[in-house]
Amino acid sequence: MIEQYGWSDAWATAFAPQAQAGHAPGRVVLQHRNGYVVATNEGELQAKASGRLRHEAQEVDHPAVGDWVALSLNLQDRTATIHAVLRRRTAFVRRAADSVRRVQILAANIDVAFVVTSMNADLNPRRIQRFLAAAWESGARPVLVLTKSDLSADPQAEAAQVAALETGCPVLMVSAREGVGLDALRLQVKPGETCVLIGSSGVGKSTLVNAFLNEDRMATQAIRASDDQGRHTTSHRQLIPLPGGGLIIDTPGIREVGLIDAEEGVGAVFDDIERLMQECRFTNCSHTNEPGCAVQAGLADGTLEASRWAHFQKLTLELSEAGDKAERVAKAAERRRLGGLQKVYRATKRNDRGGAD
Repeated sequence: MIEQYGWSDAWATAFAPQAQAGHAPGRVVLQHRNGYVVATNEGELQAKASGRLRHEAQEVDHPAVGDWVALSLNLQDRTATIHAVLRRRTAFVRRAADSVRRVQILAANIDVAFVVTSMNADLNPRRIQRFLAAAWESGARPVLVLTKSDLSADPQAEAAQVAALETGCPVLMVSAREGVGLDALRLQVKPGETCVLIGSSGVGKSTLVNAFLNEDRMATQAIRASDDQGRHTTSHRQLIPLPGGGLIIDTPGIREVGLIDAEEGVGAVFDDIERLMQECRFTNCSHTNEPGCAVQAGLADGTLEASRWAHFQKLTLELSEAGDKAERVAKAAERRRLGGLQKVYRATKRNDRGGAD
């Protein structure tokens, strides 16, 4: 059964040490509050992480949808215990909305990342760039999907405008209601590959899942007429096999993408700016008022939009601040660790003196 979920010779090789330890392979297909659902050769089982895994795992080391895991099975109760997570080939990571320090794995071992946005009044090029930056950084192959083209007065012009913002990434325009562009979308996912849909709430991700499956499995809602904002329908992440042999992960809508170490992703989205910066006369150019600054020249002659430059600066500043905060958190944790060791050392010395008396 696990071959339907992307199991391959490469994964079997990576799993060999776990097999020798007596564990069975499985893939996380659903994550919920009380645990996970895993696909195994014995069917789908309810699973929980072992106490050791929960205790020793760092934040990003906990199982996530798409992960391959090592299991001990209890077939009588149709349950399993997760003992280890195999090393991920790719992962879509974001900073948790309620925390600077905490990060979340949204999807693991993905091949294609569909960045989905709708072609209505909520179309936001800057938000698209944030999602694309995170998609490039995930290691997956980004594809930009413009949904609900039937709601746009001039979909071709809007699609061209968005495509002009991004090079090196396919841009597909679809309308699930009218059946436009769905075949081209399906061709992006080959048999055995896993794709993920990312984007804000209500942009049509669940509708696209239904289109991939050729059935109405996911609940959908219409956008609000008052503000063209979508309404959230998906409440959990889920891995679903596709009729063509691929797999798809549906995720809850994300209003904000917290960038985690996404320098390469930002560089991919803003490749034109990266190239301009390399053409500056001085290698330490701050791109403000130095002579021979290619960025300022681009702003002056209109080849670089001021809004695009401002957004690039905002994202790079966010990355820098996130890195600084992560470093401060790590230093504080190290201080606490050393303080704990010192307390143990002092307590041991006191006990030794007491024994000597």
